[in-house]
Amino acid sequence: MEEQNHSLPILAPILFAEARRHRLAIGGIFAAIALAALVAGLLWPKKYVASTTILAQEKSIITPLMEGAATPTGNADRAGIARAVILGTKVIDAAFGAGGWSEDHPSPVEKERIIEGIKARTTVQLSRDNLLTITYFDSDPRRAYEVTRQFEQKFISESLASKQRESREAFEFIDSQVEAYRLKLTGAEDKLKKYREADADARPGSDVATLSRINDLRAQVENTRMDLMEKRSQESSMLAQLSGESEVSAVQTTEGIYQAQLAELQAQLDKLLLSYTSDYPDVVRIRHQMEDIQHQVSQARQRKLSAQAAGTPIALDSHAQFNPLYQQLKSRLSAVRADLAATGARLSVSESMLGAELQRSRHIAATANVTSELTRDYDVNRNVYQDLLKRRENARVSMNLDARQRGLNLVVQNPATLPLVPSGLRFMHFGLAGMALAIAVPLALLFGVVRYDPRLRSAEQLERLTGLTVLATVPYYPNAQDRRRHAIHNTLLLGIVLSVVLAYLVVFLLKHRGMT
Repeated sequence: MEEQNHSLPILAPILFAEARRHRLAIGGIFAAIALAALVAGLLWPKKYVASTTILAQEKSIITPLMEGAATPTGNADRAGIARAVILGTKVIDAAFGAGGWSEDHPSPVEKERIIEGIKARTTVQLSRDNLLTITYFDSDPRRAYEVTRQFEQKFISESLASKQRESREAFEFIDSQVEAYRLKLTGAEDKLKKYREADADARPGSDVATLSRINDLRAQVENTRMDLMEKRSQESSMLAQLSGESEVSAVQTTEGIYQAQLAELQAQLDKLLLSYTSDYPDVVRIRHQMEDIQHQVSQARQRKLSAQAAGTPIALDSHAQFNPLYQQLKSRLSAVRADLAATGARLSVSESMLGAELQRSRHIAATANVTSELTRDYDVNRNVYQDLLKRRENARVSMNLDARQRGLNLVVQNPATLPLVPSGLRFMHFGLAGMALAIAVPLALLFGVVRYDPRLRSAEQLERLTGLTVLATVPYYPNAQDRRRHAIHNTLLLGIVLSVVLAYLVVFLLKHRGMT
């Protein structure tokens, strides 16, 4: 029942009747909404957006050639760094001047407020890690363009200057570290040199040389001991041989010796006479020798006879003949004893030298910790110094690349252009929305009144509600006064509608002329 009462065929005549009865109110609401939207569109600030796109290229044709020799000074958070550079004091001040705000000579408070507005209207976006987009919007298209172009130029110049400054500071820092470690290395080298000069055993290779010397002396001591034992064995053997030999082998008198010499000379003379005559020099010489010996024999006999006649004791004129083997053994024994004494002395000297080398090795072991510590400090400082030298050269190459702008290439992909059409909500949007709302709101209000008003407005509605049949209805017939009032209302409604339409047309024409 309720759904039938609210169906469109039933409500349509009622809606039409109510619209005629409240046409002035509906026209007023229509005009108020339409004009309010028109005024809002006129007062709504325009938003002109200017943007620029910068392509950051860190790789160029020189990059593979300088790989390993130059360290790039790239930044991971490029968007954050770009935002910090663009919204920095230097760039913002340049944008403040480019936008023309400085011509009004604002106070510090007003300048700060304007700068905060510039920052709020500026956005920085990074896409694909190397494409940077800077966007700025303003109510003045020329100012939006100038500020964006200033952002573009200042960002490129400040980025390159920052990169150059960063590489230069890195080079200066590494250079200072190189100098510091050079002094440390020189100091460590001087300490090690002085320590080695003060202690000869602290020099390189002393422990190896000492160990080799100790091994040689130990082998020498062992060999000397074996030689000493061998000499002592030879001495004992020779003493045993000497105990079995006699020192004298035979005893001869002087006369017997002369007789033996005469016999020997006679044998030689007989042999020569077999080959030579008696005038041969050798024969003459031997005969003279024999005569001399015979003379000595006769003198010896006379001395002996004279001694016997005088009654004096006769001295034994004899000569002992020593045993040659005994003499040879005794000579060899003396040589062995001399070698034995020399071997003993050599053993003593070798043992003394071995003790000195062992004491030296203990001293070297005691000073090894100090030497190791000094050497370790020297090696560490040398390694760090050499590494810093390489890094300094890499930093120098990087600094030269940045100075010539070969490391980071900032290319303006899409330069800033002067915006001709505002973005966002424009006057046309407000006009269309105002007309739509001006029509929709009165209809919605009219439908709400008819839908929720409990009063009866037709015979059909009465029959459905009561279930009774309506026999007759009394229609409304307007009189002359009512017709005049209706005519006035219609005229006013038409005037309102035409005024609104005319206002829209005038404003649109003015806006169009202003844009052209």
